[in-house]
Amino acid sequence: MSESEGFFIDWDGNARSVSDPGGGYLCETDMVAKYVAITTKTGALVHEGTYYKTIDAIAKAGIKASLVPGSHPWGTKQDGF
Repeated sequence: MSESEGFFIDWDGNARSVSDPGGGYLCETDMVAKYVAITTKTGALVHEGTYYKTIDAIAKAGIKASLVPGSHPWGTKQDGF
């Protein structure tokens, strides 16, 4: 099930929108299971995360994360990206 609203935490600890994860990735979300699968366009799973409906829900979970736009790069050169 795909949703266009909501957020997840990427592997760098940033909050990202499920509608614009960046990096050419796509998101499949399951709001009931609170699960986000981040995949390549060909379907390869690259990251899994918890689905949060709002930024406030992330803060309420005790997570301090900055919301970054899809244009913000995933990983660093040190990570091999």
